[in-house]
Amino acid sequence: MSTQRTPTPPVLELRDIRKSFGTNAVLKGVDLALRPGRITALLGANGAGKSTLIKALSGVHEPTSGEVLLDGDVVQLESPIAASRLGVRTVHQRIDDVIVPGLSVAENLVFEQIALGEAPSVARLGALLPHARRVAAALSLDWSDAFLRKDVFELGIADCQMLLLARALVTKPKVLILDEPTSTLSQSEAEQLFEMILKLRDDGVAILHVSHRLAEIDHLADDIVVLRDGRITATQERPFDFAAAVTSMLGEGAAHDIERLEHLTGDRVALQITGHRIFPESPALSLELRGGEVTGVIGLVGAGKTEFAEHVFGESRGPDAGAMTLHGTPYAPRHPKDAIARGVFLVPEDRAAQGMLPKWSIARTFSLPFLSRFAHGPLLRPVAETTRAAQAIADYGVVATGPGQSVDALSGGNQQKVMVARWMQTPPDVLLLDEPFRGVDIGARREIARRAREQASAGSCVVMLCSDVDELREIADRVLVLVEGRITLDARIDTVTDAEIVQSMTEVA
Repeated sequence: MSTQRTPTPPVLELRDIRKSFGTNAVLKGVDLALRPGRITALLGANGAGKSTLIKALSGVHEPTSGEVLLDGDVVQLESPIAASRLGVRTVHQRIDDVIVPGLSVAENLVFEQIALGEAPSVARLGALLPHARRVAAALSLDWSDAFLRKDVFELGIADCQMLLLARALVTKPKVLILDEPTSTLSQSEAEQLFEMILKLRDDGVAILHVSHRLAEIDHLADDIVVLRDGRITATQERPFDFAAAVTSMLGEGAAHDIERLEHLTGDRVALQITGHRIFPESPALSLELRGGEVTGVIGLVGAGKTEFAEHVFGESRGPDAGAMTLHGTPYAPRHPKDAIARGVFLVPEDRAAQGMLPKWSIARTFSLPFLSRFAHGPLLRPVAETTRAAQAIADYGVVATGPGQSVDALSGGNQQKVMVARWMQTPPDVLLLDEPFRGVDIGARREIARRAREQASAGSCVVMLCSDVDELREIADRVLVLVEGRITLDARIDTVTDAEIVQSMTEVA
């Protein structure tokens, strides 16, 4: 006689959770069970309600109706502190919302313990350091006292992400919610995180892991839950059927590979760079970037991708700027406005900090770099702004209430669509896309890739900077590998294997 395994009782259970903002229903009756010692991957397109669900679980949003049960008892997650005290910890995707500039790494690491009086006062950094050292050591983080004393304002995105992960694990949670935790991490940092996650799972923690990276989900998850339009539309246990999961997430026909245009080969040099050093210690590099193709620049965190893009865009001159020509004429931007005037545009790595202003509408955010086009003399023409933004919302499938909605209120993927649409409203001479797929779903990723390749087909020089080989293959015709500011590989994408690209990314000088 066969026996059927009895599922472990859930540590956290949602029953018919609904959340509305005015007349806009975002969650429409979500039932979800998170079990101890299991990793549940949450999949969903941008605008499906993932962020709202996460905020309901973490105490940021109170559900309009429904019940939350913890260890079988109904609880009220009325604030992030209340959720934390109950053992529900969340690592949010938007770093700016939870990192406190002006405080040290050590103070941010044990911020909640300070607030609860469980660690020394922020005014006594010297007394706080031993506590922070113990926390870092317990998490196998090799952080020096100099690093712990550093103002978090000085940290890069990857270090901030690792700090947030560490803070969530200071006390062992019952439930850990991870919102795109590897989106800013190098491969080695991601692998370190995976070890931490798997250890927590083995220790009995229930983990909800939100990610768009299917390989990552396949590596970590025990279960898959798909959220679409505020409802759970599919659940799976291993072995996973990712085609079915993607179809449940995006609809019929969405599971097919991107309809990629054939490989392009540019026939003219758009941007020529000579004698440029990305870092003071890196060798001078010279290269030509051609119009009519997509060049993918790939490298690990710290390789110099963002620094390179900022130099071309006029945000920084670098230690040795060298010389540049654009279509054969000298090009030396001292400010982004100089680059924009020459048709050189950048979709930045950190859209929130570098591309948006808080509380601005979609329409105003969309027109920001090109205000003169939407003005009559010194006065802006709001109707022209709104009309153009409405067209971009329709063209790019931005999930929003309209052009007047605050860009802050959009999901990360929809914010990214606004950023890309903004810089593609006018055909660019050079379009720099720094990690354009970060935090976006498969549908948005394919739309951004398609639009970028359309620009290249029309003659633009498109440069996509990333750290993921799959993303590179989806969009690029040519690959440049950067390691510590030097080029270790320059090849056509269809002439090299993934292994060769990865090997080039890890070469040591």
